[in-house]
Amino acid sequence: MARIDQFFRILHGLGGSDLHLSSGCAPMVRVHGTLQRLDHPALHDATLAAMLDEIIPPARRDEFAASGDLDFGYAVPDVARYRANFYRHERGVGAAFREIPSSIPSVEALGLPPLLRDLAMLPKGLVLLTGPTGSGKSTTLAAMIDHANTHRRDHIITIEDPVEFVHEPRGCLINQREVGRHTKSFAAALRGALREDPDIILVGEMRDLETISLALEAAETGHLVLSTVHTISAPKTIDRIVEVFPPEMQAQIRTSLSETLQAVISQVLFPRADRPGRVAALEIMLGVPAVRNLIRESKTYQLTSVLQTGKNAGMQTLDDDILRLLGAGLINPRDAAVHVADKPRFKPYLAGVNATAMGRPGSAADLADDDF
Repeated sequence: MARIDQFFRILHGLGGSDLHLSSGCAPMVRVHGTLQRLDHPALHDATLAAMLDEIIPPARRDEFAASGDLDFGYAVPDVARYRANFYRHERGVGAAFREIPSSIPSVEALGLPPLLRDLAMLPKGLVLLTGPTGSGKSTTLAAMIDHANTHRRDHIITIEDPVEFVHEPRGCLINQREVGRHTKSFAAALRGALREDPDIILVGEMRDLETISLALEAAETGHLVLSTVHTISAPKTIDRIVEVFPPEMQAQIRTSLSETLQAVISQVLFPRADRPGRVAALEIMLGVPAVRNLIRESKTYQLTSVLQTGKNAGMQTLDDDILRLLGAGLINPRDAAVHVADKPRFKPYLAGVNATAMGRPGSAADLADDDF
């Protein structure tokens, strides 16, 4: 057993999501969204470097030495799998680990709308999961892939950095490739995937122009492509993708997006107010004709209005879903206040909320005045 495994067992026992090890600091864990220090002495740089070296894949030691950054997957038997990121900083070395649940949760277990199951069954097109780091995008995608793996009879290829959830082939043939271990890059794996007879391609992240171009090409040529983008709303996702390309290509990319986009799901995680854990609020934009037209005409600033009027089609704004969670008593008003866009809309609602009952000190009037 590697010496570092003791920290993973502590993290797992606490029900935490992340472990942080940094030279000169005590180990820290994130539990239900909050960082906590462990009762452990600060880690000296030489000690931590030796601990990390024990679990670096031998073939990738030179990569970390040369670049100062490394991503890979690590498994602790009888505990869990972890997504590992090693890095160098002012005090020495550091590492962040995200725990990957041993079982893949279903869409229902995550409390997500059934629409996500339908998206996993689409024959072709582009489906994007967006949100900040740590918002649960990978878990949501894993649930969608698991649904497809159960209910379809197709070939699924995932390209990840690193592989997180491990899917056992059931109804589908599923092949998972890790950047840096099985393939050089997302773009190289995507080029190869187009010659490997896939029906569904999961791209862990659309990071650069080449990867985005190839993902759009795959969606245009009859494949279902699922991927993530680090944006905070559906309209901003469209702008981010288009702006990656040089100006002379942007009109073409807007046309391509308007023809291939099936959905953008923007996700934010909140600490639960009713019990330990976290719950997701979602913004949902579907590739309906009105959305496609606005993308093609470069009028993304009007997309929010379409989301507000498209509830019958299954669309919703993030504010709508946050309001739903507030009304159900699942999240705290102060947490909601950080993420809502239309703050005046929430002020009357929050002014009538009993803040103490929602698990936070202070009066309802304080909420209205301080946060809005």
